[in-house]
Amino acid sequence: MAAGLETFGGDDAERRAVARHARDLADSGRYEADADVELTPEHVVVQLADAPEGSPADRWNWWVGALEFAYGGYTEFQLRRWQE
Repeated sequence: MAAGLETFGGDDAERRAVARHARDLADSGRYEADADVELTPEHVVVQLADAPEGSPADRWNWWVGALEFAYGGYTEFQLRRWQE
């Protein structure tokens, strides 16, 4: 998935962090239960492309914020920092 995030810029560490958070969200089953959609790497990239602008982490947090607003219970998946 990290490779699919290259289109949004950022460095390798940031893209890996987003990919890990996406995997954690997928593993939790929460998104699939709420949205009735399987969370695949391709689906994540499509969702992040809808963000107005920003790096992979900015886009991820924008999307997770939208999920929090729509369904609640997504703040634990926000990306706060990553090791560069």
